[in-house]
Order: sequence, then structure tokens, then C-alpha cells
Amino acid sequence: MKSKPVSATIPEIPEVPVNLSPSDWNNKRLFSLLGPLVAEQVLIVLVGIVDMVMVSSIGEHAVSGVSLVDTINFLIITAFNAIATGGSVVISQYIGRKDPKSACCSARQLIYIGVFISIILMILTVIMRGTILRAIYGNIAEDVHQAAQIYFLFIALSYPFLALYTSASAMFRSMGNSAVTMRVAVLLNILNVAANALFIFGMKLGVAGAGLSTFLCRIIVGFLLIYLLVRDKTRTVNLAGITKVKLEGAMIKRILNIGLPSGLESSMFQVGKILIARIFTAFGTIAIAANAVSGTINSIAFMPGSGFGIGLLIIVGQCIGAGDYLAAKKYTKKLMLFAYITYIFININIMIFMNPIVDMFNLSREAHDLCVIFLRIHCVTSTLFWCPSFVLPNALKAAGDANYVMIVAACTMWIVRVCSAFVLAFPLGLGPVAVSIAMGADFLFRGVFFAKRWLSNKWIEKKVI
Repeated sequence: MKSKPVSATIPEIPEVPVNLSPSDWNNKRLFSLLGPLVAEQVLIVLVGIVDMVMVSSIGEHAVSGVSLVDTINFLIITAFNAIATGGSVVISQYIGRKDPKSACCSARQLIYIGVFISIILMILTVIMRGTILRAIYGNIAEDVHQAAQIYFLFIALSYPFLALYTSASAMFRSMGNSAVTMRVAVLLNILNVAANALFIFGMKLGVAGAGLSTFLCRIIVGFLLIYLLVRDKTRTVNLAGITKVKLEGAMIKRILNIGLPSGLESSMFQVGKILIARIFTAFGTIAIAANAVSGTINSIAFMPGSGFGIGLLIIVGQCIGAGDYLAAKKYTKKLMLFAYITYIFININIMIFMNPIVDMFNLSREAHDLCVIFLRIHCVTSTLFWCPSFVLPNALKAAGDANYVMIVAACTMWIVRVCSAFVLAFPLGLGPVAVSIAMGADFLFRGVFFAKRWLSNKWIEKKVI
């Protein structure tokens, strides 16, 4: 039986339409986008570490309670980020097509969707937060449960403002103006640290102080970004006329065609992480605290890569909007290289300075040693496989191939990470260390499938606008 020729299985890259100029992201423009994006993500992580250090002064029950809520909270945040991703892809492609009117229309629809979803989630979470904690984590220690409930209340109340912040940030980034979101992130982080110091140490509010700080800071930065987009009507993307609510069904559908698969992908991923968190609860507060600290430190390496992923979403989106698929491939290779270099550099430094970094969190000796084991496994596996697993799929989403990303991510999360973690932890007796091993295997399988998809050029056949 004769094999098919390569041209029959791998779609050819179409030429750039004559009425649209190719996207030209020269190095200066590229770094003006990526620099602030990476800096913003690093700032978010560093302040997260400072927050965790401050909370750790209250006790291991507080660290454990906050980490359990944050695991659930990441599920909510990813839902907002997914909708913002859908909006960002649509807006970026319209900008690449040089259609600012449609870009502004999609921006307004993004705000309406985000606010509506966030209010529903806020109401449900405030009412059912205790039930949610018990249903997910089972019979955790009472002091941990109380700390988690208090913190969860304030975090839930901040959801609408988080939705505004996330959506507005996506709009600025789609315009290539990541400097604005970076400056607002700096403001957010300064306010958050100051408020934490005031509420936790000054007013002795404990876990409630950490939650109140996050709530107030999200209100301030959410409204600030919306104000900037409403005030300046000369921006390529602005929110002029946002108060005259007019829903555009076709535009909402375009956003959700990317946002819903991204949301399902991220949500299933976070649900899987929540289920895996039950492994740590089964092994007690020491395992929970060690996981919380190792996760916080790991995020140092994740965040620059996340910045490159956001940049990839915007750049590839604009290239495809302009019909320039060769440029989309070129910049994908370039940003993947940047991501790998950054990730290797950070993980090498984590390995070298691991013990002093973990010492900052006031863990018991048992929790400290377990945390170090988690970090060593993660540094090796993530250095090899994380970038194709979590940076590259942004290029596929920018092309409209979000369904493929969702299917692969869901399958590897549940089949590889969740199942193998439970099998390794309990029947095979590896304990909580099993989670780190299963996570590395998940990175490997995700990366293989996404790289194969990108090289196949099948994403070229997808349409968003």
C-alpha cells in the first residue's frame, strides 16, 4: 500500500493576502511586549511568596487553610483567564486584520461576559463555601477548616473585580501595550504587601487580614484599568459606550468558541489538581504545608513562561488575523526558545539555593525535607517538558485550535496525572511524592501531543473571525 505524499497530510501554509501586510514584530517591539509581560508575572509570584511568608507567621494551620482555598481559587481564576483568552484571540485577530471597530465591539462583549459569570460564581461561593471545602477535602483539621472558610469569603467577594482586571488586562496586551498592565501589577503588589502588613501584623486580623487585603486591592486595580480604557477613546481598543449595554450574539460566540474550550481545559486541570490535593490531606498538615510552599516556589519558574505564553497568544493571533502564517511559525519558534532559556536559568538557581529559599517559610523540619524532595523532582521534569506543555498550546489557541488543546489537556490530566498519582501514592506506597512524579509524566505527554499538532500545520485550517 502506497503512503500518502507529505503534501496530502500536512496542510500548506497559504500566502499572505495582498490586502494585508505581514505582521512585523521586530526585536524592539517584541521585547517591549514580552519584557513587561514576564516582569508582571514574576512580580505576581514574588508577592505570592511574600504573602505566604506573612501567612506562615500565623501558623501551619493558616498556611494549609489558605493553600486549600487557593487551589480552589485557581479554578475560578482560570475560568476568568479562559474567557479573557477567548477575547484576546478575537481582539488580536481583528487588530491584525486592521479592523478596530470590531476589536472594540469584542472588547465590550468580553466585559459583559466576565462580569455576568463572576457575579454568579461569587454568590454560589459565598453561600456554599463551607460545603465546598468539606466536599473536596473531606475531614480536614478544624483549625485548618476555619481558616479556609474565613479566607474563602473575602476571595469570593472579589471575583467581579478580578473579572474586570483580567478582561481589561487582556485588552491592553492584545494591543501590544503590556507596559500598562505591568505598572498596574506593580501597584497591585505594593498595595497587597502593605495591606497584608497592616491587617496581619498591625491589626492582628490573621487569615481574615490576608483575605481582606486581596479583596480591596482587586477592587482598586479592576476599576483603574476599566477607567483607562473608557477615558481614552483614541486607543485601538477602548471601552467607549460600555454603559450602553448591547449584546452582540455573533461576537460573543466567537469569544466563547475559544473561551469555553479553554475554560473547560483549565477547569478540568484545576479539578484534577484539587482531587490530587486530597492525597496531601490524607498524609496530614505536614504534607499540605510542604506542597503549598513547593507550589509557591515552583511558580517562580512558571511565571516567566506564562508571560511568554501570553505574548505568543497575542503575536500569533495578530499574525493569523493578517493572514501571515509564516510569521506565526517564526515567532512561535522564537518565543519557545526564549521560554526554554529562561526556564533553565531559573530552575538551576532554585536547585542551587533550594534550602535557603525553603527556610524562609518557617516550616517544621519534616515539612521542610518533604518540600525539598518535591522541588528536586519538579525542577528536573519541568525543565525538560513544561514549555511545550504550557507555552506552545497558546499558539494553537491563537489559531482557533482550542478544542484540540482541551481534549489533550483533559486526557493527560486525568489519565496520566490523576490516575497515576493515586496508584503511586496508595497501592504502590510512594506517599505524597507520587504527585510530583505524576506531574512530570503529565508534562511529558502533553508536550509530545502539542508539538506534534503544531508541526502538522493542521491549526492552519481553523478559523476564528
